[in-house]
Formats: sequence, structure tokens, C-alpha cells
Amino acid sequence: MNTRKTSLALVLAILPLAAFCDPVGNDLDVKRITRSVAYSLPFLHLNQLAFDEGVSTNAFALFLETLDPARSYFLQSDIDAMAAEAPDLYKRLRKGEIDFARNAYAVLMERIANRTAYIDQLLDKGFDLETKEDFVWDRKDVPWPRDEADWDELWRKRIKNEYVARLVAQRLHAEDEAASTNAVARTDGDATNTVSAAGLDDDFDLAPEAFIRERYKQFRLTMESLDEEMLLQNYLSAFSHVYDPHSDYMSPSSSEDFDINMKLSLVGIGAMLRPEDGAAKIIRVIPGGPADKDGRLQAGDKIIAVAQGDEEPVSILHWPLYKSVRIIRGEPGSKVVLTVVPASDRTGTRTKKIDLVREEVQLEEQAAKKEVREFKLANGETRRLGIITLPDFYADFAAANDNPKEARRASSDVRRLIHELLLEDVEGLVLDLRNNGGGSLVEAVETAGLFISSGPVVQVKERERVQVLPDADPDIDYDGPMVVLVNRLSASASEILAAALQDYKRAIIVGDRQTHGKGTVQTLMPLGDRKGSLKLTTAGFYRINGGSTQLRGVTPDIVIPSYLDVMDLGEDSLEHALPWDTIRPAMYRTQDGLDKLVPLLAEQSGERLAGSQEFQAYLAKRERLRERFETRTVSLSLDDRIAEAEAEKELDDIQSGSFLDEPGSAKKDDLILDETLNILSDLVDLQHMGQREMLAPNLSEK
Repeated sequence: MNTRKTSLALVLAILPLAAFCDPVGNDLDVKRITRSVAYSLPFLHLNQLAFDEGVSTNAFALFLETLDPARSYFLQSDIDAMAAEAPDLYKRLRKGEIDFARNAYAVLMERIANRTAYIDQLLDKGFDLETKEDFVWDRKDVPWPRDEADWDELWRKRIKNEYVARLVAQRLHAEDEAASTNAVARTDGDATNTVSAAGLDDDFDLAPEAFIRERYKQFRLTMESLDEEMLLQNYLSAFSHVYDPHSDYMSPSSSEDFDINMKLSLVGIGAMLRPEDGAAKIIRVIPGGPADKDGRLQAGDKIIAVAQGDEEPVSILHWPLYKSVRIIRGEPGSKVVLTVVPASDRTGTRTKKIDLVREEVQLEEQAAKKEVREFKLANGETRRLGIITLPDFYADFAAANDNPKEARRASSDVRRLIHELLLEDVEGLVLDLRNNGGGSLVEAVETAGLFISSGPVVQVKERERVQVLPDADPDIDYDGPMVVLVNRLSASASEILAAALQDYKRAIIVGDRQTHGKGTVQTLMPLGDRKGSLKLTTAGFYRINGGSTQLRGVTPDIVIPSYLDVMDLGEDSLEHALPWDTIRPAMYRTQDGLDKLVPLLAEQSGERLAGSQEFQAYLAKRERLRERFETRTVSLSLDDRIAEAEAEKELDDIQSGSFLDEPGSAKKDDLILDETLNILSDLVDLQHMGQREMLAPNLSEK
């Protein structure tokens, strides 16, 4: 959020004026690019980390993870030999040298060729599928193979795992086909209500041996196509990621794609991605986009292949993210088919296909919306509660320049909806910020001002100053009972708003264990023609109480357990994330009384959820999902694996909340929102009770 352009003239001025040619012979000015990045990182990044041996050794580790994330191709002897160079890499980067990256890549390609030949031997020999043994599929913290015998045993289990996974996928596909056929028979040919779990390709008759050989053939071709530009981006980004995970070097091609995306000349599926384990992981589904309206693609899912319309899918495993995004995007109205590993399947055994029609996310689809819910009280009366859902802090800047009165802005829309709800006699308000990934900082401040009198809302710390952003308008649009609902995907500007209302004690915050924890601002810094750009963290957000929103996010006053709490989706799941810290608090005045009600509200909520069969069923599935996310091994027994896959299929629906829905019903249960409304109703009761107690002495005197 708040990406802006900053000149690098000061940094570039200290570099030699002579251009350096790329030894490969293309038009990449590798030496000058590399030197620019080396001098820019410590000079312009927020944390001012010295560019030294510590950065060098950490970048070494991160770069090897990009080449061999499963620690399966390199041998420990390879790592030991390369590690001897690690302490001096920062010095070589200042000289414009990336020979280490080229040499490491060459070693990797030798190892890939060796393992490809060994895979053929394993598949020719076959596997015993009844032997009880496990495979450690998550090898992020496991040492590289110590010798060739250890290497061969690792690969025996790895290929056996893929062999078993293929057999399981074929079986599940056959079951889905049978279920689909039965559904067609029951609905006179209409199978629109059935969902098929498809695999990487449409040919499920392809034997496991042929499938695995084709997969590794494609992987080898992908790695062989890794050109100098991709290698440079991976290597320089390894250094920038030591500073924080949101700082990147963007190669010229990646920068061009970023510019295209900003100008919306191509459109996509409406999802934010990040690379993980060689796939493109869904971090957030954009409200109002094709994926959001379709509902099948969820945060935590991993895209492993992409097809254009009815064409054959293309594997994107181990592609640079910008290349994956390039084929996911396309012309408006065109169809893209994604092959996805569900978030609940940690081993990649099961895949499903999701077809989406690309379209531009319209502002109207992201706009704030209202709803009124009615409650029957114990005394027979009806209570009306309002809900405002705010998916994004949007601002139509182009329209604001042309016709300010007609420009759509989040704060203006929320203000309008508040007054519409007040005309409908609502007694309380839920502001739903779940899945709100941020947007305009100004709109977040303006929205906070609708609920408080004038005062500071957020503090922004840059390298040399702290700026306090206030709400200058003393008017309050809504001063009644209020709950703000958040989750693990509420990030950046939404965390600022929730934090401000919590610090002022203006609203009760309800939701997941914590929000996302994205408390930083990135700045896009072009390096010059055909040199790419640096995206660096240059500022951080701080609450008015002095605490950062970075890493810890906002902790709700009342926590309602969510499946998102057990998934690796927050800032704290990212390596080298900037730490939480504090600055001097701003001057502000809190409201009285609300914090005293939180213990009773939490107790009432806990009792209600403990007695809810629906919520207890939800918690049981959440616990099973947590166990899957904590499991680092998988059985290589076919029978055990089939049972595991069947159990995992039952966990897919927890993400959409559909496991409680009636068959054929269009309604989706939202247990979290339902309980939030119960908390709000309790808050209304308690505040009414407090008002009566305050009035009682005055009435008795009369």
C-alpha cells in the first residue's frame, strides 16, 4: 500500500558513470544493477541494517532456498563448498559480481540431471506399497543429504510419495466421476451442484510412472530456461529479503508487468500471490474479483498449473512469480483454468481445477455495503442491528480529479450507510473488516473520524521523522454501541482503523487471535532504463498508544477461534519480518466504561459458543486442520494414504463455511458474524443498563 516513486539520484551519484556489459551478452547491465542494489539497501531501507557479513550469510541461505526449497538436490558437500564463499558475497555484490549465483545454478543443474536419471531407475524397479514407512515432506529445517546413500534414500521415498499420491488422485477422481454421474441421473442431466476434484491434467489414465517422468521432464525444462534476468532477480531479492520480506529487486520484465498491472491494461483473477515451495500461494482473495465471486479459490491454496481456456494446462512449478502472474492475467472476458492444491492438503496429494473468467475488479464490487439483522429479545421485542462490510479502503482518485463530488471513497460511503442505518432504527453497529487487506491510508483515517471526535489516528515513522495523522473533524457520525470484526487477513489500513478505535476505547474488537501484522509501507524506486526497480520498506505504522502494528497486528478484545489462526498466513510466518517495537505515544483522550464491559462480554460469548453444537463442530474441524498443518510427515502406505486423503477432503469446506449448509441451499452460514452480532446485542443491553443506573439517582431525587 502507498507505493510511491522516489529518485535514486543520490545513491547513483556515488557509482562510476561507465556502463558495464553483461558477460552473457544481453542488454542487462548486470554490474551496474548489482552495485545500485548493494548501495541502496542499507541507505534507503527503514531499518538501516549495515550491509555486511551478517547480511551476506543470510542472503546465501535465502538464495539456496530459492534454488532447492525442499533441500533435495544439493548435497551437504555442495553446501559446505559454497558456504566458504558466503561471508564475502556482500563485498562481491558491491563490485557488481554475481558469479556465485551463476556457479550455484550450474551445480544445481548437474544435480537435477543426476536425479532425473535416478528417477528412471526407481520407476523401472517399482515400489512396495504395503510397507509401513513415512516420508518427511516438509524439509525446510532438515539438513541436506550428507552423502550419496542418504541422497538416494531420500529420493526413493520422495518418488514413492509421488507415486502413491498419483494412485490416490486417480482413485479420488474415479469416485468424483461416479458421484457426478449419479448426480446427473438424479437431476435429469443437470450436474451444476456437483464439484469435481480434478488433477494436474485431464488424462487420469496416464500411469504414475509416465506422469512422474513427465513432471520431472517439465521441471528440468523450466530450470534450464532460467535466464540471466530471472537469476539476477532471485539473487538480488535474496539480499533484499534479509532486510524484510516485502523488499524486492524487480527485474526489467517484472517491473514492466508491475506497471501493466497498475495501469490495468490486463486483468486477472483477483488474488494476491506469493511464491512458496515452488508454487504460487494465494495470500488474499480481492473482494469483488472473479475468484471472490466464484468462491472456490481460498487463501492458502497453491496454484501449480494454468490453462488458457480449453488448452492444455502449463505447469508453473518453480517459475518466478512474475512469469506465473503473466499467464494468469489476460484479456477481459477470457477464461483461465487453475490447477490448485487445496490449503487443507499439505502434501500436494490432491488437486482441483478452478475455471474463472478474467475481469476487471469494479469499484462497485469493492464498495462498502450494509445489512440489517433483527433479533427477538426475551421480552418479545425486536432489536435491529446494523452491519457495514468494508472490503477495502478504496478511493477513486481519477474521478476525484475530474469530478470530486462524484468520486467514490470508502469513508464517504461508510458515512452514507451509517445515516441510512440510523434511519432504520438500528441499536448497534458491526463494522466488518474481515479480509480487508488495506488500501488508502487517508481513507482509513477519515473512516476512523466517523466514530471519534478530532484527534490522532495513526503515527507513521520514517527514517528521520515521525508523522502523526489526525482526524481534524470534531463531528461524530455514529456514537452508539459498536463492534469491529477482524480476522487474520485484515491488514495494513484495516489494522490502523481497528487499533485506533481500540485505543480510544470506542469499539469492542472481535475476531481471530490477531490480525495480519502488516505494519510497513513500501516505496517503488526505479533504477533506470532496463535496470528494473527496487521495492523497499521505507516507513512503519504505529498506533496512537505507541505500539507498532507490525508483526503483532491488533489483538481483539474478544477472540472467536477461526481456521485462519492455524494457517501460515500472517506476517509472523514470513522469514526476516521486521520486529514489533514502540515509539512515543500520541496525545489522545479515551472514552470511559467500555473496557470494563469486556470481561463480561467475553464470558457470555464463551458460554454461548460452548453450548453451540454448530460451533463445536466447526472447532472440531479446525482442530483437525491444525493437526494437518503441524504434521511434517506423510504415510507411504497406499491404504493409509487413501484414508488420509478422504479425511482431508472433509476439511476443504471449512474455509468457505459450507460444511454447515443445507444441501442445495444458497445460504452460507457465517458463525463468526452471528456470534459477533450476539456480542453486540449484549453490549447494547449492558450500555442501556449502565445508562439506567446513571439516571436512577436523579429520578429518585425528583
